[in-house]
Amino acid sequence: MERTRVTNAFQLGLTGGLGVLTAVVIGSTLTQTATIITYVGIALFVALGMDPIVRAMVRTKIPRPVAVAVVILGFLSAVALLFWAVIPTAVNEAVRLVNRVPDIVANLISQDIVASWDAQTDGAISSAANTALHYLSDANNWPTLLGGVLEVGFGILSGLVGFVVVVILSISFMASLESMKEYLAKLVAASKRERFRKLTDQVALSVGRWVMGQTSVALLHGLVLFAFLTIVGSQYSLLLSLLAFVIAFIPLIGSASAGLIVVGVSFLSGSPYTLAALIYYLVYLQVEAYLISPRVMKKAVSIPASIVVIAALLGGTLMGVLGALVAIPVAASILLIVREVWMPLQQLR
Repeated sequence: MERTRVTNAFQLGLTGGLGVLTAVVIGSTLTQTATIITYVGIALFVALGMDPIVRAMVRTKIPRPVAVAVVILGFLSAVALLFWAVIPTAVNEAVRLVNRVPDIVANLISQDIVASWDAQTDGAISSAANTALHYLSDANNWPTLLGGVLEVGFGILSGLVGFVVVVILSISFMASLESMKEYLAKLVAASKRERFRKLTDQVALSVGRWVMGQTSVALLHGLVLFAFLTIVGSQYSLLLSLLAFVIAFIPLIGSASAGLIVVGVSFLSGSPYTLAALIYYLVYLQVEAYLISPRVMKKAVSIPASIVVIAALLGGTLMGVLGALVAIPVAASILLIVREVWMPLQQLR
C-alpha cells in the first residue's frame, strides 16, 4: 500500500495549517474545561485516598460493598460536621479578626522599625495605612473591591457547587473504583491483562497511601495547633487551625507557611503568646520533619527525597498549589511503572 505524500506547496501549507488549528482547538477545549478537569482530579484523589481504608476493612473479612458503604457514610459525616460545627465557628472568628484590622494596623505602625521608616518618609506609611483603612471600613466599597455584587455572588455559588460536585464524584469514584480498573484492563491485550491489573492496583495503592499519609500529617498538625492555641487562650484557635490544616497539604513549605501565618497573626494582633507560638512552631516543625513525616510517608510512598523536591517544584510551577499536591504521587507512579515495566524490558535485551 502506497503512502500519501504531500508534495504540493499548497497541500503542505494546508496540512500545516490544519495541524495548528487542531492544536489551538485542543488547547482552547482544555482551557474551557480546566475547572471540570480539576474537579475530576480532586475527586479521584479523594477516592483513592479513602481506598486504603476500604482495603483494610476488606482484609478483616468485611464484604467490599459494606466497607465502601461504611467509608462513604464516614466521609459524609465528616462533611456534615465541617458545615455544621467547624465552618460557622471559623467564620465568626474570621469576622472577629477582620474587625480588629484597624488595631492590627495601628500596632504594626507603632513598631519601632516601622515608626522609623514612617518618620523618614514624612508620615507616608501612616497616611497610606489610614487611607486604606478608611476605604476598607466603608462597606459600600466592598463589592467594588471584590469585582461587583454579582461576581461575588457567582463566586460563592460556584465554590459551593464545586464542593458538592467534588463530593458526589468522590463517592461515585469510590463506589466504582474496582469496576473502573477492570474496564481499563479490558483495553489491554489479554496476554498482558493480568500484569496491567497488578500495575494499576499498585499505582492506585501508592497514590491512595500518599493521600492518606499527607492527610494524616496535615490533620495532626491542625489538631495539635488547635490544642496549643486553646491552651494559650487564642481568640482565633479554630480559624488558624483550619487554615494550617489546609496549608499543611502543600509539600515541603506547607507547615512552615502555616507557622509564619500563625506567628504573624499573633504578633500583629498584640497577643501575649506570640513568643510561645514561635517556640512551639520551632519545636513542632523539627518533630514533624524528622519524626512524623518520615514515618508516615515512608509507608505511604517510597521515592527519593530529591525526587520529592523536584516533583513538587515542577508541579507547583506548572499548576500552582494543586500541581504541587499531585506531583509527588504522580512521580511515585512513574517510578513504579519504570521499575515494574521499563527495567525488566531492559534486562531482557
